Amino acid sequence: MNHTFLFRGLCSVLSALVLSLFVAEEAGAYDERNFISEAYASAVSENGGESLVKTGGGWFPYPAYEDRDGWAQLFGADAARIIKQGEKLLGYEWKIIPATAYLEYERSGDRKIMENPLEDNRKALNTLVLAELAEGRGRFVDQIANGMWMSCQMTSWVLSAHNPRQSSRRSLPDPREYIIDLVSGQYGATLAIAWHFFKDEIAALDPSINYCVETALKERILDPFFDESVRKANWWMAEDWKPGQIINNWNPWCNSNVLLCFLLMEQDQERLDAALKLSVESTDRFVNFVKSDGACEEGPSYWGHAAGKLFDYLEMLYDATEGKVSLFTNPQIRNMGEYISRSYIGSSRVVNFADATASMTPDIYLTYRYGKAMNSQEMMDFAIYLLYSKDRFRTPAVPLGNDTYRSLETARVLSEMTARVDALRSQDVAPHELLASLRASVPPATWYPETEFCYLRDGDGAFFAAKGGFNDESHNHNDVGTFIYYQNDIPLFIDAGVGTYTKKTFSAERYTIWSMQSEWHSLPVINGVPQQYGREFRSADVSCNLKKKEFSLDISGAYPETASCNVWKRFYKISGGRLSIRDSFSLAERKAADVENFMVLGEVYLPGESYVLDGKERTVPAGRVAVIGDGAAAELSFPVSLTPSVTVKTLDDPRLTNVWGDTLRRISFTSSQDAPLSGQYIFSIRILK
Repeated sequence: MNHTFLFRGLCSVLSALVLSLFVAEEAGAYDERNFISEAYASAVSENGGESLVKTGGGWFPYPAYEDRDGWAQLFGADAARIIKQGEKLLGYEWKIIPATAYLEYERSGDRKIMENPLEDNRKALNTLVLAELAEGRGRFVDQIANGMWMSCQMTSWVLSAHNPRQSSRRSLPDPREYIIDLVSGQYGATLAIAWHFFKDEIAALDPSINYCVETALKERILDPFFDESVRKANWWMAEDWKPGQIINNWNPWCNSNVLLCFLLMEQDQERLDAALKLSVESTDRFVNFVKSDGACEEGPSYWGHAAGKLFDYLEMLYDATEGKVSLFTNPQIRNMGEYISRSYIGSSRVVNFADATASMTPDIYLTYRYGKAMNSQEMMDFAIYLLYSKDRFRTPAVPLGNDTYRSLETARVLSEMTARVDALRSQDVAPHELLASLRASVPPATWYPETEFCYLRDGDGAFFAAKGGFNDESHNHNDVGTFIYYQNDIPLFIDAGVGTYTKKTFSAERYTIWSMQSEWHSLPVINGVPQQYGREFRSADVSCNLKKKEFSLDISGAYPETASCNVWKRFYKISGGRLSIRDSFSLAERKAADVENFMVLGEVYLPGESYVLDGKERTVPAGRVAVIGDGAAAELSFPVSLTPSVTVKTLDDPRLTNVWGDTLRRISFTSSQDAPLSGQYIFSIRILK
């Protein structure tokens, strides 16, 4: 999702430009690689300047609707399940979204009241389309026609939270101006696919339904893509990108769906060629903006919409041009794919900096498709690994979500994945050995030098991740220098993540939300001052030694001048089930106490308190704090000059409680008001056996 913090202003145009250029260069924020444009231009040249894709959708790599053998081969045994799910929707009542549901976003900030019924309709239409393709008897055509007709009667497919980008600035769609957002593009793609396969059957009911679909897609997707008057609203195209602005997952997400709409619907060859060129140039800007190390600064839960949608885009371009435009040997694209495998901790836990959730299962079939295209055994093995659940390998199945293109693309690899799973089932090998073999190609340590993410594992089941970066990343939290620490896939020291999105989440009030603040990350409050939001608040002197399993950085630059901090060098080292943390600091003057915070999941016991572990009562010694989680426990040693305390954070947001339960705890170690101007705070986390 997009921040409202995309465009920054400073006092003068000149100073803004100088600072932005400096920051962009320092952060490596934009590098004119233009991989896609170069590949596209080269293919056009080799094709004698002729169009690479002809109108009519003949490139679409699936059987015709009438090709029953082709669909039977694609869906295989999964066809029966898909048809059964479609049957449940034969009486589905398409949901109407009233004006007040859109206006609720303005009134209370609630997005879901508008989004939920729209989502139900999208999923229903996708399932019905797949069911009819699987069966081919026409039973679902009436309901597909109902869904297409209903969709065209809507004024817009844009979410209420995104409509304020219209000139009206209102959350209710204005029919005088069409813009493109994440959902409208994907909704349009589903309609385009339905039209492509069933236009003859729909015409037999009434040709006006097809006309409505063609008109709606032209008005809402195809024309707005070219319309320069709405380019500011369609900011994701990044046509007027300037240093300091963010290009995030919106770009490939929207571009991939817009491209699909043009490839299937556009009947004018000149417009199709122009759309391809404009789309390629726009998507290149995303590739130029993200770091070449491949890390997704938005986190694993956005990987499927960022790198994953980029892959969808590149696969469409590859198929539509008959392989003439291919980026599937590009190292950056490969790095972006393998990020998802490296960021997976285990047991559905992932590294969750920024707005990412800590508990999720990555898109299994997208991961496999991506790995297959890039020849990444690591990714393909990881996808198969994710199919293991409840002591068995699940049979691969076509997902029936809201993304029709991905559902169809899954069908293309379904038989291959099924054969791989069947082969694993037949092996007389212990499950833990099989699973270990599927993760064997994942390195024990990974360093993303541009994004400044560090992942370290040791042989005792510990997983550590920390980050540098700056406090204006996409979906940013003020979190430079924070870390997480897991034992045998069980979280102990954590990053809370983010709650349910509301109007406040992407507004000027974003940093009044507790989980965005550095005080609620495992970071210090320096001299009474927390970290601050802004591109200029960043790490320095960042170093990672994978062999020694060490990570260090100076986080003083993430704090405003009021912290009076010259240096705050944080050093991490993991070894033998122990994580060492050393903060070396130098202040210009002492104004208030320092507070070292640690976010944890579990019960916390301070020195002198007793707890029971493995049936034995223990007492916490001086200079230590015990963290007793669900299946894992650790002891945190701290300097005796600091005073420990615990704050219980009660959670009531489902997006957080579904991950962490009802409470989190923050352990705070507070210095005296007259603590030295320079020195060290040394901590050590030891796993309790």
